[in-house]
Amino acid sequence: MRNVVMITDDQEAVAQYNSLNSGVYVMSVQDYLRDFWQDLQAAHDLYSSISQTLQEKESVSAEGGKEYAEHLPSEILEAGIKSGRYIQGTLNVNKHRSQHEASVRPEGITTKNTDRRGEVLVDGSKNRNRAVHGDVVVVELLPKSEWRGKVTALSEGQTEEKRGDDSESKPMPTGRIVGILQRNWRDYVVTFPLREGPQPQTRNSQRILAVPWDNRIPKIRISTQQADALQDHRVVVRIDSWESTSLYPNGHSVRVLGRAGELETEISTILIENSIHVPSFSDAQLREMPVTSPEQPWSVDPVQVSERRDLRETHLVFSIDPRGCEDVDDTLSVRRVAGGTKLELGVHIADVTHFVTKGSLTDLEARARATTYYLADRRYDMLPAVLSSDLCSLLGGVDRYAMSVMWELDAQTLDVNKVWYGRTLIRSSYQLHYELAQALLNGEEAEVAELVQLGSDERDVKLAELKQALETLTHVARHLRAKRDRGGALELEGVEVRAQLDKEKNITALVPRQPLEVHETVAECMIYANHWVARKIQEAFPHQALLRLHPPPRQEFFNQLEETATARGFTIDTSSNKALADSLDAAVDPQDPQVNRMLRMLATHAMSQALYFSTGALTQDCFYHYGLALDFYTHFTSPIRRYADIVVHRLLTAALDVEKESASAKTLDTNKELEHISQHINGKNRASQRAQQLSVQLFQCLYFKEKDPQTDESCVADALIYAIRDNGVLVFVSQYGVKAPVYMRNREGQVVSAGQDGSCDWQSGSVRRHSDHITTTSAGGTSTFRLFDHITVRISVQSSRCHADSLNLELISNKPHRSDEPQQPRSQQSRSQLVQEVVRLEQQNQENKAARRPKPSREEREFSQSKTPNLYSLLEEIRELALMEPSVSKQVCASTA
Repeated sequence: MRNVVMITDDQEAVAQYNSLNSGVYVMSVQDYLRDFWQDLQAAHDLYSSISQTLQEKESVSAEGGKEYAEHLPSEILEAGIKSGRYIQGTLNVNKHRSQHEASVRPEGITTKNTDRRGEVLVDGSKNRNRAVHGDVVVVELLPKSEWRGKVTALSEGQTEEKRGDDSESKPMPTGRIVGILQRNWRDYVVTFPLREGPQPQTRNSQRILAVPWDNRIPKIRISTQQADALQDHRVVVRIDSWESTSLYPNGHSVRVLGRAGELETEISTILIENSIHVPSFSDAQLREMPVTSPEQPWSVDPVQVSERRDLRETHLVFSIDPRGCEDVDDTLSVRRVAGGTKLELGVHIADVTHFVTKGSLTDLEARARATTYYLADRRYDMLPAVLSSDLCSLLGGVDRYAMSVMWELDAQTLDVNKVWYGRTLIRSSYQLHYELAQALLNGEEAEVAELVQLGSDERDVKLAELKQALETLTHVARHLRAKRDRGGALELEGVEVRAQLDKEKNITALVPRQPLEVHETVAECMIYANHWVARKIQEAFPHQALLRLHPPPRQEFFNQLEETATARGFTIDTSSNKALADSLDAAVDPQDPQVNRMLRMLATHAMSQALYFSTGALTQDCFYHYGLALDFYTHFTSPIRRYADIVVHRLLTAALDVEKESASAKTLDTNKELEHISQHINGKNRASQRAQQLSVQLFQCLYFKEKDPQTDESCVADALIYAIRDNGVLVFVSQYGVKAPVYMRNREGQVVSAGQDGSCDWQSGSVRRHSDHITTTSAGGTSTFRLFDHITVRISVQSSRCHADSLNLELISNKPHRSDEPQQPRSQQSRSQLVQEVVRLEQQNQENKAARRPKPSREEREFSQSKTPNLYSLLEEIRELALMEPSVSKQVCASTA
């Protein structure tokens, strides 16, 4: 029998049981670390930090002296919520005014009092009452005489805030937090404060106020012996408690991330701040993967051939993706049947669930990740590479398992006669890229790689067959889109790009992609498949199907869009999705195409978040997808990178099995389980989007940080004004995809003054805000800046020791930058430079460390995460460069879908 060691900090238990000779040794944590792990300094430091924090908590509690009001007991909070006296919601701290301004949006409240339907302002730290951003709190409304409005001036970066004389919006419901229902504390990345002068060497812990990277989080008091040694490092801490007698929460340090400013440290910070945990796939998970190698290639199972519908010899299957795409989720087919009187349209999706069994280690890991995470320079896969880039990728010329939806359509009306769902075996004949497919549709000369080796006669026959399929597919997609347009489908604005990669997958250029009809053709087919699968699983499992809804936006979110459009003479009708789509189509300025683009971007910003949900959690009238104008919608077409699609594939398989009476719904997740999965995926999707945006902002700052803004021409750019504030304007720099403020009044009280040549400088004066413009008055005269004006800005980096760096835009001319020169070539060059140069600099830094790193094993090279950018990561990155919602693209199908 092995000896057993039990550890506890209960000294009575140690004294009572430690003397017994039973093979069980009872000791304190401190003794255990000292006797068994003497050299594990990090564990000793962690224990010391936690012990010190607990002692301080006890001593502070004994001293008394309240800084905050005590939270009310849970039974009083619950009763108050039910009666309508109190309001429950999640605290959202304003990142621009984190010390003073926060809000709570009510959750699950139905009340006749209209004041309580919108968000509640929480003004000041006392009213916040120790709640931290993300906590689920209970709010009591203050008397109307104490209501305040939100500050409407631009914030002064990350400096100390002043509430002062800043103008406010009209008063809104304002309250104070009286209780906290759920603490959503997580790991926080902090920086230790600067310490002046030499400090005495001591092994005793020092109490310090660590500054969180996320400025929405209050400073955290911790005890550490490394306050001096880690001055320029990022450190992970956790909050332990926040007593009413303390101005700040108490916590302890967990681990050191690395030196601040280094790329790997900053990327790790972004992941931790968004609670993203993506270790390399474990050996146990990789052992679940199919075996495939050049010596032993994977092949289809004869049993599967007999059980699946074999399309390899009967259907012309092809894929259309961005150039160089390797992880092909979807393929298409279309052909005439029944003597040409009917069409058969097919969408064939990678059958991931064949390889990923429910409850397996790979499945549990995919569920935990919920999505593939795309950052500016890397990706973290949801599934091991052997699946995502090989066996589940529907590559050309190889046999692959698929889940298919096939419609029989009337060739004239395109009405649906019948739909078939099922597992198939396919072999894609052509792996096309968008530009090639469009060239074929346009009748242009184009080389199809799969036809190069054929004789001229056979090549001509097959090429004609392919062109016919593309033309038929385009015809069907136009019909589908027109039908959705009549229902009110929205077309919103994003940034479309194509990535150019070399053979080693290194970035050689990022070229803005011209909109092609074939983009919309593929998107329509995917939307159609998602819609029909949603209908199928909802009919089969009306109370336990995973669907996706897009709620209508709150009308107040359209205020900026409406005001901005009015300034240009347009009227935006937001009464319905159809009215919004029509008015956006009409809001076109022939002289400046950026006007309509900006309005669509503002409309996108007003959109609600599309969410997954279980059908048993909502009534059917809530299922509607506002952006796509569809009554039922789900995600079925990307199971390689979205766990929701895996769930939907299993639901579809179960629905088909029930029809065959070969299985029952008992093996499916219950409504409660499915709702839990939905909430988890929604949360991870939000985290993924935030991480994407932060990583792009990081790369933008790293790019400009190496440049001298006074002499480098690439730091000067054209900017479009899209919003007016009390002390400045908000602008969009399309050249770099940057949205940022431009101040018209600085901290010294000086204002921008424009000379006759347009050049601007700072002078004493005043600034005045109007609905559609802002004016500055100084000794140099009056300068006016209107919505949609093009101005010239200089871009520099505002460095921060404790937080993320940010871009600073300075107005240097009230005239457009290089208005007489075409902007497109410069934009292409600068986007390419931004990524290439930052990657190059980081590679130089890493080359010095490479020799000290062990070479990865064959298994690691084959299955582990790769930091080499792939096509998906690049597309997601540049979509983020517009600083839109990351789910936005040219069509709303890629944004709110």
